Amino acid sequence: MAMLHDEDTEADFQRFLRRVDDVTNLLQGLSSSDPAVKDKAIAEAEGRLRDGGTSTEEETKTTVNRTVINTRAPGTAEAENAEAFLAMLEKDAKERAKQRKRKEQLANALKEKGNDAFRRGDFAKAIQSYTEGLQQLRDKQELYTNRAQAYLKTQEYEKAIGDCEWALKCNEKCIKAHFLLGKAHLALKHYTESRQCYEKILQIDPQKESLFKDCVNEVNLEEKRMKDEERAMKEVECGNVAALSIKELLHRLATPGQELLFYTGGIRILAEVMKDCTGQTLFRTNNGFSILRDNEAVGGSFCAESKSPAEVELCVSLLLLWQAVCAGNEENQRLLLTQPDMSAQLAELLSSGILDIQRETLALIALYSESESGRKLLVRHQDLTRWLQILMAFVKCSDARAGSAMNILSDLIGEERFKAQCQVLLSTGVLPLFTQLLASARLVNQAALARAIGIMGSLCAEPGARGRMAESRECWQGCLELLDEDLDGSTPSYQECVFAVLGLMMNLLLESNGIIQRAIGVLSRVLAASSSAVEQAVRAGVVKQMIKFLKAGGQLTARYGTKTLGILTKSNRQAQEDLVKADKGFAVLLRLLQSEEEMVVGNAAFCLSQCLGVPGAGTALLGSNVVQLLLRLAGGDAARPGVQENAAIALGKLCVAEPRHIHQLRKLNGLAILNSSMKYVHS
Repeated sequence: MAMLHDEDTEADFQRFLRRVDDVTNLLQGLSSSDPAVKDKAIAEAEGRLRDGGTSTEEETKTTVNRTVINTRAPGTAEAENAEAFLAMLEKDAKERAKQRKRKEQLANALKEKGNDAFRRGDFAKAIQSYTEGLQQLRDKQELYTNRAQAYLKTQEYEKAIGDCEWALKCNEKCIKAHFLLGKAHLALKHYTESRQCYEKILQIDPQKESLFKDCVNEVNLEEKRMKDEERAMKEVECGNVAALSIKELLHRLATPGQELLFYTGGIRILAEVMKDCTGQTLFRTNNGFSILRDNEAVGGSFCAESKSPAEVELCVSLLLLWQAVCAGNEENQRLLLTQPDMSAQLAELLSSGILDIQRETLALIALYSESESGRKLLVRHQDLTRWLQILMAFVKCSDARAGSAMNILSDLIGEERFKAQCQVLLSTGVLPLFTQLLASARLVNQAALARAIGIMGSLCAEPGARGRMAESRECWQGCLELLDEDLDGSTPSYQECVFAVLGLMMNLLLESNGIIQRAIGVLSRVLAASSSAVEQAVRAGVVKQMIKFLKAGGQLTARYGTKTLGILTKSNRQAQEDLVKADKGFAVLLRLLQSEEEMVVGNAAFCLSQCLGVPGAGTALLGSNVVQLLLRLAGGDAARPGVQENAAIALGKLCVAEPRHIHQLRKLNGLAILNSSMKYVHS
């Protein structure tokens, strides 16, 4: 199909645009409220009439070919009358506006028709519709960029470049035009020009940095791929023995009708000679990845559900070969994942139950998960819906497979698309398995389980996942059973599991749930029994989470929450500082000091006394009713001696931390109580 524009039509189009601008400026001047501007516009209009509407012969030609504003001969009485000319000009402008509106409606209809054809994959029809739309409106940028996109699909890259350039004449900041222009230049191996197009995108919108990086990375990879292939071709032409052997081995593996042992041996040898990038490139350029598709015996053995020992050996050999050809080679990694059978087969291999196959499949996937580009390839080309469940099941293994599986999950959990896919089977597949692992913590690989718990905690960052986990009574029960052990008498690996569960529970405590109060109760028992658990809990941010939970209220929550805070702040300076920061002005503790339950009051007074050594804590309580509350409790309002003692200690520490509270105490006649409590302050 011929292009719509050539050099003459481009010049014509530019004259047309200038003409529209001139008329627009003239109309604005004639309508101006400034007499000087209006007089100047009238004079210019009269001058244009005397000159025939243009200043040059070239412009006159353009005007003749289009709608002329005034077709009367200059010099007539009507033409010389400025008011009459203005009326005609306005009428002409309105007619032009109506005409453009009609053309725009037609152009939009043709654009939608082209878009429909594009979505159907009928790119020739799409190009035709966009071209017809441009015949209606020659300055419609969207039609140029849409047609350029269709030209890219039909591999007419020069035409795509032409349309992108026209689109940029209509709108020089059109990001889509720069993007498609970069794609077209890349297809033509114009690497420098392609990068420049993507740099323009970043200049126009700095927020497009992620798109810019992806595009430039694509250019770099394509340029590297071409250089690698040129280098590999030279090695073959020079008669390099290693290069020639790879071609020969691939040729032999393509021979049909051989025994499985023949193919297995050839694949093993091929993997061993795959030493460098040149070998990997020759494997790719000689259709090495097509072996599953083209060789019926190899493909059938690889995809068989129930494998014989010979088929297992062949499958393991293939996995070793792919590791060799994909290590550090992103283009080969991409090609492998786009093979027809690979999308479903990796998940099947992971869950095959055959140790050697699982081990080598994990090693192959690790090649991808260890790099950012590899992870993107996985989430783009693989359905990872089942992967969390499949990989987590390896926690039951006592060998290295458990660690390999957790390494992969730890790498993938940072990918938003992977986390989104994990949500699909979270309630039906993942949580039941996770609960089983927690319940059998003594029997599984505990180091791997600790990491699995941490991975589940990472999923809790998403509110939907956190809510579903918090609603699972089985999940809570599993956490509680794991915690309900003699921690200090446990192995280091089991302690890591406990610490991981503490972190998970703190995330889940953000959700309201009927079993949470019991969870906090068990948590307080665990913390009381282990100083190492206290340190881990403080590092996990338990103090801040507990303050948030206490703000929500509830009798059981207050009872267990204050006990937990008391244990944490008793001997841990960081916990004391965290409480001062989290409970601004001690608003939560002051409310709890007025509770009807003395256990809550006593624990709140104890927490307060522990935190008054933090600089500024006593000052933050100036202006509050803390002195009155503590004085009443210490003076006998509390029935329990322990509550009285905690209140008295808090009162004494308060006055030591901030002497200005003594003035309030003196007004309340409480100095005697203060003196009696001083013996506890330094004890």
